[in-house]
Parts: sequence; C-alpha cells; structure tokens
Amino acid sequence: METTTEKSIEVLNDLIEINNDRIDGFDRAAKELDASDSDLKGIFEQFASDSRRNVQELSAAVGQAGGEVETGNSATGTIHRAWLDVKATFSGHDRKSILEECERGEDAIKKAYRDALSPDNGLSLQHSQIVAQQQQLINQGHDTIKALRDSQV
Repeated sequence: METTTEKSIEVLNDLIEINNDRIDGFDRAAKELDASDSDLKGIFEQFASDSRRNVQELSAAVGQAGGEVETGNSATGTIHRAWLDVKATFSGHDRKSILEECERGEDAIKKAYRDALSPDNGLSLQHSQIVAQQQQLINQGHDTIKALRDSQV
C-alpha cells in the first residue's frame, strides 16, 4: 500500500514531468515563430522560464521528502499528448492556430495542478503551498494565452 509520502512524491513528480513538457512546448513554439510574432516569443520564453523555476521548486520538495526526482517528460497520458499536439502544429500554421494549440497545452497543465491539489492526494501543507503558488502562475499563463487567442480575428 502506498504511503502518504510516496503519494505526495508521485504527485510532485507528475507536476515536474508536465512542467518539462511545457518547457519543451514553449521553447519549440518560440523557435518556430515568424518575425512578425515577436511579441509571442517573449511570452513563450517567459512561460518556459516559469516552468523551469517550477521544476526546481518541485525537485527540491521531492528531494526533501526523500524521493527520487523525475528528470524527463511524461511518457504517456493526455498531458503529454496535448503538448505533443502543440509541438506538432507550429510549422506552417497561423498565429491563431498556434495559440489554440498552446491553450490546449495550458488546459492540460492547469488540470494537472487542480488535480494535484485534490484532498485525495494528501499533500503536506508545505507541498500544497508550493503547488498552490505555482498554480496561480499557471492559471495566469493560461488566461494570457486564451486572451491572445480570443483577440485573433
């Protein structure tokens, strides 16, 4: 039977993986943009940087809990597929399509954070605080992408 600590480590590692997916997605997006989309490049780079910081904080929490830190991306599941879809759409697509795919990826990470904070996961108060703080930034990122997408004609 899984202990509360083991469950917390698993939840934190899942968040590390999706943040790694997000980093890869936004890094790729920033590289694939046309010069006319330079405004998006800065936003995408900032979101990738935010997720790098999230990974550092989550990794420290996993280490303090005595767990082994995940270093890769998610191997399966809807979260990984959502960011793979984002990564696959950049070539030859218009700005609105890129933003729509980015929003799909943001929807996935937003859900992962919401699920992580479920009482069933039994995160400690310290871990819950870390996740809740990161969730605020994730939600802001989602809202930014959604607003940019909605502003496209």
